[in-house]
Amino acid sequence: MHIELTELLRCPEPHQPDPLVLSTGEMAGRMVRTGLVGCPVCRKEYPIVKGFVYFTRGRGKAEGGKGSRFPPADAQTIQAVLDLSGPGGYVVLLGSATRHAVGLAGLIRGIHFVGTNPPPDAEELPVLSLVECATIIPLRQSIARGVVVGAELARAPWIAEAQRVLLRGRRLVIEDERAALPDGVTQLAAGHGLLVGEKR
Repeated sequence: MHIELTELLRCPEPHQPDPLVLSTGEMAGRMVRTGLVGCPVCRKEYPIVKGFVYFTRGRGKAEGGKGSRFPPADAQTIQAVLDLSGPGGYVVLLGSATRHAVGLAGLIRGIHFVGTNPPPDAEELPVLSLVECATIIPLRQSIARGVVVGAELARAPWIAEAQRVLLRGRRLVIEDERAALPDGVTQLAAGHGLLVGEKR
């Protein structure tokens, strides 16, 4: 986990989203390899293991639905529909969409990616922090320059969570054109397995 992501994390418990506290163990540059993230409100602690922040015990707890009937989009297509220009900020990749991190990083320099509930084989990278949580995207509200939702999580509560963490005027991309956009998101395009909206 990139150390600067700490200030954007939130506890998944239903209380005010006060900033979490980081206790580092092993570091590799700016990446935290082992440690703990603690909540000052409810006192829960969440481990960081091999760079992966576990807000849920074990992996794969955020169960998915059916995947898209279309082949997965490539990073260039995702980059185009996200409509990102310039470096800086965060893009959330939810579920299987985490696979786009390397390709997108090659196309969009200077953006950090947050893989939430990624596939079991996902590994932390200098451009990619990994978190797991069964109930929410464990980030504060309105912090992401873009969100891409993998087809298997293209349903409640994940689409609403994607809208919550997205900045106003930024794009939400869902890898299932049959999904329903949440309130507050205007549809821009649908087709070839993708649904694209913009937060109002």
